[in-house]
Amino acid sequence: MILVMMYSGMEMIRSRADLTRARRVVVKIGSSLLADATDGICQDVVDRLVDDLACFMADGVQVVVVTSGAVALGRVDRGWLNRELTVHEKQAAAAIGQPKLMSAYAGAFARHDRSVAQMLLTKDDLRHRRRYLNASNTSETLFSAGVVPIVNENDTVVVAEIKFGDNDSLGALVSLVVDADLLVMLTDVEGLFDRNPNEDAGAARIGVVEHLSEEHIAMAGDAGSAFGTGGMASKLSAARVATRNGVAAAIISGRKPDALLRLLAGEDEGTLFLCGVDRQTRRKHWITEVLNPVGEIHVDAGAAQALLKQGSSLLPIGVVAVDGVFDKGDCIEIVGPDGVFARGLCNYSAEEMRRIKGHASGEVESILGYRDFTSVIHRDNLVLTTNN
Repeated sequence: MILVMMYSGMEMIRSRADLTRARRVVVKIGSSLLADATDGICQDVVDRLVDDLACFMADGVQVVVVTSGAVALGRVDRGWLNRELTVHEKQAAAAIGQPKLMSAYAGAFARHDRSVAQMLLTKDDLRHRRRYLNASNTSETLFSAGVVPIVNENDTVVVAEIKFGDNDSLGALVSLVVDADLLVMLTDVEGLFDRNPNEDAGAARIGVVEHLSEEHIAMAGDAGSAFGTGGMASKLSAARVATRNGVAAAIISGRKPDALLRLLAGEDEGTLFLCGVDRQTRRKHWITEVLNPVGEIHVDAGAAQALLKQGSSLLPIGVVAVDGVFDKGDCIEIVGPDGVFARGLCNYSAEEMRRIKGHASGEVESILGYRDFTSVIHRDNLVLTTNN
């Protein structure tokens, strides 16, 4: 039995004024703020940011820190600068830098009589339902104990297929795992601008984004900093993941004093991305944002309408074709006459689906010799992706 201790979050953040009521916040801090090519860790920056976080915690706000910097600190320690590292060198650099990073945070929070805990994650951890819930339950226990979770990607073992890609993506997924009200991404710029402020002095900061559009995505460049891997494009991608799952997001400067304090006071700081939809369950977060679909089920127009408009489960009679090789419990995409519109966990394997497609639920047992479920995908395990 897995015990899930659910956090009863606030109403969705739909304006700057709502930020004053945020009770659980994920703060992602990038390598460009933390690492220095000469001294390694920028302890003064860590101390200043932790001082701000301690102010929030004193008011009852629960904080998770998602941090970059381990690889960068390892590079500095070994003198591996200004060159491309091999995979094993990156993993070694992470192993060297990780204790330095944790020591910096532990010392900074100790000044406020706060303890920290390290949580190392890979995407593979979150693809497994039990491990996903374990990460959630661990964070809840740490919150109850007044301990600050410090989350980083487990770069010492990670490989390309289980890598988040950048810690902006990790921060977005962590915000879903812990049911946060807000994801804050600290970086070396003051938010999203309509043009590159380094190239155009007339560039204007965008204060609030109600609906993140392709136009906003086009405003972002791709490049990260000398140490970091995530540029503005990765931050907008993370904001999209968060907001379409009921978590507001913000991009602010980590170099500007009091920027974090001003943001949570509801002031005009950085760029705030408002929640677009109501919060989904953790299970639907997991299906939508973590799992990779491994096949497709094509359905007729009637089944598509039942799923889209009536909140129905998918029944075998509405299935017209099956693509791919998948097993029971795998994540698959649902394709209607107008294209992909949903994904979910299939109750039958691809081979079984090809045998029962187009048949009524009552015929499944006579076809397969058994019937585990009346539905192909139960509504609780199905997420609509149209408009996401």
